Amino acid sequence: MRPFKNNLSEYTESEFLELIQEICGVVGTEEYQDELLEHFIEVTGCAAASDWIYYPQDDADDSAEGIVQTVKAWRAANRLPGFKDA
Repeated sequence: MRPFKNNLSEYTESEFLELIQEICGVVGTEEYQDELLEHFIEVTGCAAASDWIYYPQDDADDSAEGIVQTVKAWRAANRLPGFKDA
């Protein structure tokens, strides 16, 4: 299991992309997947963030990279910090 960081701003964009790829790729056990998803929701700060993965809007890019872009856009629109620099 990867160590989780406390805030989205502690992740680089590439580190967070890896986390999303693990969710989308259904890596590990069901318990691990639940932990990944709960962490994803917590650090994005959006209670509905799981919809970006499982129920994306029809015109949304639902690839892992597209989900990262959605997270970035949502955080910026809500004046929340983004990813740390690499």
